[in-house]
Amino acid sequence: MTDRNYREDFPMLRNNDTAYIDNAATAQKPQVVIDAEREFYEKSNANPLRGFYPLSLEATEKYESARKVVRDFIHADSEKEIIFTRNTTESLNLVAYSYALNNLKAGDEIAVTIMEHHSNMLPWQMAARVTGATLRYLDCEKDGTLTDETINSGINEHTKLLAVGHVSNVLGCVNPVRKMADRAHSFGAVVVVDGAQSTPHMTIDVHELGADFFAFSGHKLMGPMGIGVLYGRQELLDAMPPFMSGGEMIDSVSRDGAVYAELPHKFEAGTVNAAGAAGLAAAIGYIKEVGFDYIEKRELELTTRAMEGLAKLPHVHVIGSDKPENHTGIVAFTIDNVHPHDVSEIMAADGIDVRAGHHCAQPLLVHLGVYNTTRASFMFYNTDEEVDAFVESVANVRRRMGYAE
Repeated sequence: MTDRNYREDFPMLRNNDTAYIDNAATAQKPQVVIDAEREFYEKSNANPLRGFYPLSLEATEKYESARKVVRDFIHADSEKEIIFTRNTTESLNLVAYSYALNNLKAGDEIAVTIMEHHSNMLPWQMAARVTGATLRYLDCEKDGTLTDETINSGINEHTKLLAVGHVSNVLGCVNPVRKMADRAHSFGAVVVVDGAQSTPHMTIDVHELGADFFAFSGHKLMGPMGIGVLYGRQELLDAMPPFMSGGEMIDSVSRDGAVYAELPHKFEAGTVNAAGAAGLAAAIGYIKEVGFDYIEKRELELTTRAMEGLAKLPHVHVIGSDKPENHTGIVAFTIDNVHPHDVSEIMAADGIDVRAGHHCAQPLLVHLGVYNTTRASFMFYNTDEEVDAFVESVANVRRRMGYAE
């Protein structure tokens, strides 16, 4: 355990009395990230990749150096495999449009877990409609477990693409991505991993995961909004057509067509979010400074404290595993006879920020039979006092709704 008070690094946490425990939606930003974006605009603001004057070259250097930081962070082989996007959603859509539409056909199957965020489900529904492929869902158990039977039947000789979230944004469970990837690869399928909820909380190695594509968002790992990443194996990206066309993604243009730019710029049409990339690099640097050993330990302590507190409350039911170590900081729950929207509103009045609804994972909640939940999600900068206030607020919800107990 460190003696450092990391909350002091976050202006929003210093300047706001709210207990912010909606980190699975977006994380707070440390000062170094805010400074990196501001510094880009104050000192390096020119269009990257466009000019040969010193300011533009400096902007290009900052942008491309951020790409190298990301490459090292997820243990990719080359910066050519790192595509900057707006967010995880855009990254996954890029794969759906540029890879799936050009490689799938009728009779093929796309395997998707029922746990997926809509961002890792709707693109594959679209791809299935357009290509005639079939979408096959892998249903999980109540605690989020994907059984061997489910994996073996859901990933088979017809599977051409597997889409799986590394960590569920509702249950918090870590899926057996490598086991699933190995089976998918044995049938020649491509593996797409949604890393939005895992990248902020654990070391990522795309090779160890067996990911052919891996997507994540900057804002969930304390970076800026509006910057995301798609990792793709170079040979796959080389063979894929651009997702969007326009400026900067070309080598040359004639009246009749164009020659596309080399990777990674083939997939980065238009003026890029260079300031966001600089902020993302700063966020990664900050995470490395804190260290995943500390992050994982502290978040488990917070999750354990929260779940032990909720377990003492009648009428409160945590969704998913009863083991805190299987939640990755995410605790979704229901309260008997109280709609999660009411729970969230009452807790907001207590100065506690939580998420309520279907969390962009409606098929999962329907599968679990709960339809809506309230979700608390912790980051290492949360405190024991915030957890205790959260539990106390939950304990008072039914009384404030007029129930006797």
